Order: sequence, then structure tokens, then C-alpha cells
Amino acid sequence: MSAYRCPVCEYVYDEAAGAPREGFPPGTQWDSIPEGWCCPDCGVREKIDFDEVATTTGGAT
Repeated sequence: MSAYRCPVCEYVYDEAAGAPREGFPPGTQWDSIPEGWCCPDCGVREKIDFDEVATTTGGAT
């Protein structure tokens, strides 16, 4: 599984951990996140702007 970082605020979406407060349970792959989804912390960047930062084996990075 991979993780993706917002270039503005450093929020990291980790596929293994998901984002429960955003409605994405653990294991939700990046490809399943809607294209128009914005960073939940800063609201400035959209999914397309995030950078892949790591491959995880489970849990938060």
C-alpha cells in the first residue's frame, strides 16, 4: 500500500490507515478516492496535487 502527501500542509493519506473522518475506511486505495477530493487539513490542494511518498505495510506512516 502507498501513502500520499499534500504539498502545502504535509497531510498524509495512507492507504493502509484510510481516512475514517473523510469516510474512507482502512485499506481504501488511492484510486478509489474521488478525483475532486480536497486535502481535509488545508483544503487548498486536490487529489491530483498529492505526491506519492511511501509504500506501507500497514498502519500509519
